[in-house]
Amino acid sequence: MIDLFCGAGGLSLGLEDAGFESVLAVEIERDAATTYSRLFPRSDLRQVDIWELLSGRGFATLRGRVELVAGGAPCQPFSSGGKRLAQCDPRDGLPAFFKAVSQVRPPVFVLENVPGLLAGGREAYLKGFIGEMMDLGYDVTWNVLNAADFGVPQRRLRLVVVGSRVGSFTWPHPTHGPSGDRPYETAGKCLSRTSSLDEPNPSVVVYAKNPDLRPSPYDGHLFNGGGRPINLNGLCHTILASAGGNKTHFVDTMNEVPQYHAHLKNGGSPRAGIFAGGRRLTVAESAMIQTFPTGVVFSGSRSSQYTQVGNAVPPRLAGVLGRALADLLASAVYSESVIG
Repeated sequence: MIDLFCGAGGLSLGLEDAGFESVLAVEIERDAATTYSRLFPRSDLRQVDIWELLSGRGFATLRGRVELVAGGAPCQPFSSGGKRLAQCDPRDGLPAFFKAVSQVRPPVFVLENVPGLLAGGREAYLKGFIGEMMDLGYDVTWNVLNAADFGVPQRRLRLVVVGSRVGSFTWPHPTHGPSGDRPYETAGKCLSRTSSLDEPNPSVVVYAKNPDLRPSPYDGHLFNGGGRPINLNGLCHTILASAGGNKTHFVDTMNEVPQYHAHLKNGGSPRAGIFAGGRRLTVAESAMIQTFPTGVVFSGSRSSQYTQVGNAVPPRLAGVLGRALADLLASAVYSESVIG
């Protein structure tokens, strides 16, 4: 396989667990590339702008040697939390992904991004991308998956696009939650396995001046910033690439959030100052919530490490997709013209 926009390697970890081997990976950010190279020392890691590799024949030399082109293209152009410039954003990776696939012509490809790619006028852009892939001979299907449905202890919705030249792809059925045969993995169970030696996050939790109440104490806006209290008996909120400061979710060590929520619902006045019971997730804890293996060392500053973790495809979700892709390839009877 080739992993484009590979980041710290979440997608590759899951795909390799499913039986694929990363022979080439591309990542422009130095720290993420360093993290990836430590995890996959046998992969040919290129820390460059992908367009530098696409000039001339580009990836065509790998045609016939690669069964899967995968990638989690930068989500910022399509994220509801950003400027949503879509194809007008220079970070838009869909054109580069299309060109790489057109050069390699693998039997299958998989692209991951945020569901924001389906919102508003961006849906037409996605449909145009899918149409171009179909013109290359791919049967293309897409789905919005919740990582929690596959054993990841967080609510994380992601758009996944799969293309195949060897038959129709069958989407994996949820294994956890209401549609699965197992309960959701809880944040508390996951965090109980993290190391106490991890460097603590010094960012404090401060009460919001104008709290926004929701039915659940763990939602809404009771505290400043994008970080939310974590229900240890349920799912964690989506781990953000902008974490590190007050956008880092936190553990309520004194179990005071439900009482404060009830206090506000009963008409009590908002509190001010520091919430003493709030402890922000560390990098290692965030990585565990993302289902990275224990002990992964992320390169760079603490801010960069949080970004790498938040940008990653959860390895457990990637593994589920990888096994479905491997099953498709194993059951397909295809000629050399398909992989060549």
